[in-house]
Amino acid sequence: MNNIAFPKLGLSFTFDPILIHFGEGGVHWYGIIIAAGVVLALILCSRLYKRKGGDPETLLDFLLWALPIGIVGARLYYVAFSWDMFKDDPWSIVEIWGGGLAVYGGLIAGVITAVIFCRVRGLSFACFADVCSAGMILGQCLGRWGNFVNGEAHGGPTSLPWGMSVNGSEPVHPTFLYESLWSLAGLALLVVLLRRDLPPGSCFCTYLVWYGLGRFFIEGLRTDSLYLIPGLRVSQLVAASSVIVGIVGLIWIIIMNIKKRKC
Repeated sequence: MNNIAFPKLGLSFTFDPILIHFGEGGVHWYGIIIAAGVVLALILCSRLYKRKGGDPETLLDFLLWALPIGIVGARLYYVAFSWDMFKDDPWSIVEIWGGGLAVYGGLIAGVITAVIFCRVRGLSFACFADVCSAGMILGQCLGRWGNFVNGEAHGGPTSLPWGMSVNGSEPVHPTFLYESLWSLAGLALLVVLLRRDLPPGSCFCTYLVWYGLGRFFIEGLRTDSLYLIPGLRVSQLVAASSVIVGIVGLIWIIIMNIKKRKC
C-alpha cells in the first residue's frame, strides 16, 4: 500500500498498486492507466487523422506494431541506464508492471517504427507524425498518474504548498504532476495547431520542442533520474537534443515554405 499525501493542502490518498490480486501478481493500476492512455490517444488521433483526410484504420494498424515495440524500447532504455538493478536478476527485466518504463525510449522506438511504417504504406511521415504527436502527449499526460499510484517519479524536498509526502516522507516535488500538467497544456496547443493549415511536420516539431523543454527542467528536480555519467542525466541530454531537433525542423519547414511561395 502507498500513502500519498499533500500535507499543506489537507489531502491524503491510500493506494494498493495492484487492483486485482491473483497469486504473487495481479492487475496493476500502472498498466490500466497506460492502457487507458493508449485507448484515448487512439480515439483522439483517429478523429484528427480523419479530419486531415486519412483513414483511421491506418492508425490502428500502426498501433498494433508501435505499441509492443514502444514498450520494449521504453523498457530497454530504462534497463540500459540502470543495469545495476537488473544484472543479478535478468528475469526482472520483463516485470514492467511495477514501473520502469522510460518515456524517451518508447518515443525513439515509436518514431523509428513510424518511419518504417510510413515508408512501407507510402504515407507522408510528416503528416502522420503531426497527428500522432497529439496522441503521444496525451498518453504521457495520463501515464504519469501511474507514477502517482506507485509513489514514484517524484522530486526532492520542497516547502511549496503542494509538496507531496510519500509513505510518510518529508514533502517533495510532485514532478509527475508537473509533467502531466505540462503535457496537458501541450496537448491543447497541438490540437489548436492541428486545426490550422500548417506545413506538414510543424506539429511534430512543436511537440519535440514543447515536451523536451518541459522535461529538461522537470527532470532536474527528480531524485530517480537515469545517469549517463555522474552529474549528467540521460533524460536531460535527450530532452535538450529533442528541443534542438525540433527548432531546427521548424526553421527548415519555414524556409522551405517560403521558397515554395516564391515559386
